[in-house]
Amino acid sequence: MRQTFFRLVKLTMAYKNRMITAAILGFLTIGSSIGLLMTSAYIIAKAALHPSIADLQVGIVGVRFFGISRGIFRYLERLISHEATLRLLSKFRVWFYQGIEPLAPARLIKYKSGDLLNRIISDIGNLEHLYIRVLAPPVIAALVTVLMFFLFETFNLVFSILLLISFFIAGIGVPVFIFIVSRKTGEEVNRLRSKLQIQTIDSLQGISEILIFGQEERFRNKIHILNQRYEKKQRQRTFINGVHEALIGLIMNFTILAMLLIAIPQVTAATLDGIYLSVIALGIMAAFEAISPLPAAAQHLEQSIKSGQRLLDLVNANPLITDPKTPSSVPDDFSLKFENLSFKYDKNDDFSLRHVSFTVPQGSKIAVVGSSGAGKSTLVNLMLRFWDFPDGHIFIGNRDIRTFRQEDVRNLISVVSQNTYLFNETIQENLSLANPEKSKDELEEAMRQAQLWETVQSLPKQAETFVGEQGFLFSGGERQRLAIARSFLKDAPILILDEPTANLDAFTEQKILRIFWDLSKNKTTVLITHRLVGLENADQILVLKKGKIIQRGTHAELTEQDGWYRRMWQIQNQVLVIEAIGQ
Repeated sequence: MRQTFFRLVKLTMAYKNRMITAAILGFLTIGSSIGLLMTSAYIIAKAALHPSIADLQVGIVGVRFFGISRGIFRYLERLISHEATLRLLSKFRVWFYQGIEPLAPARLIKYKSGDLLNRIISDIGNLEHLYIRVLAPPVIAALVTVLMFFLFETFNLVFSILLLISFFIAGIGVPVFIFIVSRKTGEEVNRLRSKLQIQTIDSLQGISEILIFGQEERFRNKIHILNQRYEKKQRQRTFINGVHEALIGLIMNFTILAMLLIAIPQVTAATLDGIYLSVIALGIMAAFEAISPLPAAAQHLEQSIKSGQRLLDLVNANPLITDPKTPSSVPDDFSLKFENLSFKYDKNDDFSLRHVSFTVPQGSKIAVVGSSGAGKSTLVNLMLRFWDFPDGHIFIGNRDIRTFRQEDVRNLISVVSQNTYLFNETIQENLSLANPEKSKDELEEAMRQAQLWETVQSLPKQAETFVGEQGFLFSGGERQRLAIARSFLKDAPILILDEPTANLDAFTEQKILRIFWDLSKNKTTVLITHRLVGLENADQILVLKKGKIIQRGTHAELTEQDGWYRRMWQIQNQVLVIEAIGQ
């Protein structure tokens, strides 16, 4: 816990000048409040004795000064403290994103999207209290305590000691008590909020399936139960807030009472002017403005530490993939070579790839086919450096890809994946993701090549049309063609097609594959598919089964052999004939 707190504080040091300035202004604000109430009490008590106006001039000037300065200091303190807080939140968000980006996807795959969203939004949002409600209040309270000690010492040292004891009980005793009492409640609130957010996001993402299978009532009840538990814990925390405010109020009133019990005999003995009784009482009330936020600071400290720990759990995780200290330069040869490659995602899993070896000369085209789970997509993940492989090698040219920076490897490869992610932006924005420097004419040409241009032209806003969350306003085939257009725009020397026509009809599939083969004449191309369509153009075909290469050769060679490829090719041809007859 202590390490987490100091790590978070260290992150705030970039804005320490603003925070120090805001703390000083906060102290001056409360100091002005103390001065305003004490001088006001002095004027009222003094005026009751009907003195000359000259005797009240100092008090009148003091009231005007402290009244104006309090407003000015409060405005400046809020302005600077909130600016510092907003800058801190911005820093925390960037820091967290920079921390988790190297972890994707290997380290993040075990986390639910709702959990990650909760950390990014709620946990970082909780850190907005780190300065305003955790770091600043103790500093301001300490400065006010010193001010009041010396101020009350001018009346009597006993007053200062009594006030110091009251401040210690209210400023340390109550916060520690509240911290202990609210600790479990705060943890439970954070945990339930995370579960509620995860459940809500999962339900929204799977709303179609929930409706199809008639499970809306079940999921609604799960969210309702979580929400009830969350509200119950929030009420408990609100009750604790009320308790600490009541305790601070009681301590303040007992302090005033005790102070008056000590001061009144002195007034009777003529060792203290009776005018100062009201001055002392109102001064104590004003000073407690600095003490009252401290119990809440204890609650927010616990909340901030828990949120910070959840963030640090991810940020401190070691990436599975790291860049070499002295990376290799980008090669001129873009051939691919896989040498005795073996890989499994988890030590307890079976091997996804077993001793896979093959070569793709520069500019040639190879197809990797096999049933689902054969290990085809694993090849893509390893080529893109999403996962590391302890056994075997992958070479680009004559250099192991582990000697390159990850960014350099990915810049050399253009991918059309089977799961296309589209951002909730316009078609143009989603295409520009591949290469922001491309002109509108080049975007148009890419859409034409991907057989998407006519579809885009039929839309009311054409390329400025929003695609919806995850592109759900478009059909699966249209989303796939957007991904294909992206690959054309990136124009990388190595092209990987991972089930590029999975969501297309048979005739469009034939057209797209012909375009791919034409455009990949000078590219090193790897086509990964379970559909044995258009593979006559491949220079070599590999058949994967349970992570092993069981056949290799050209389309003509494999169709002559009595093996997996020939049997699957015959079955798929029968399906294509049936589809053609049906149309």
